Amino acid sequence: QSKGKKPLFVQLVLDNIWSLYEAVTKRDKEKIEKIVTSLGLKIGARESRHADPKVHLNAICSQWLPISDAVLSMVCNKLPSPLDITPERVEKLMCVGARTFDSLPPETQELKNAFMKCSSEGTAPVIVFVSKMFAVDAKALPHNKPR
Repeated sequence: QSKGKKPLFVQLVLDNIWSLYEAVTKRDKEKIEKIVTSLGLKIGARESRHADPKVHLNAICSQWLPISDAVLSMVCNKLPSPLDITPERVEKLMCVGARTFDSLPPETQELKNAFMKCSSEGTAPVIVFVSKMFAVDAKALPHNKPR
């Protein structure tokens, strides 16, 4: 960077995204057409003529870099296999708050084995895990609080 060279990520990813963004916001039809044809995209006439450039940008990006595919592949590649879960972790996931696993009804405790097997058989119980995340200011996290 000291010699004016850009990092590889900037050269290959960010510059291309920024170039597309500038072309769409400045309504440079020639550059947009060149980008769309080079990427092999099919943008509808409705999106191309729309008054809001965000609609046109969204139409291009949703075909070029679909966020759903990127997130799904990242989840598949980075998250550990559910088959590798430990029994202690299953118990922790099944218990809410201060409850212990032993205090759960016997029917619920029997789901632990099914949870660990992740079986897709027709007779296997269907288990759904619902998680809710809350946005918290970084200063409120325990490791960031002043002592």
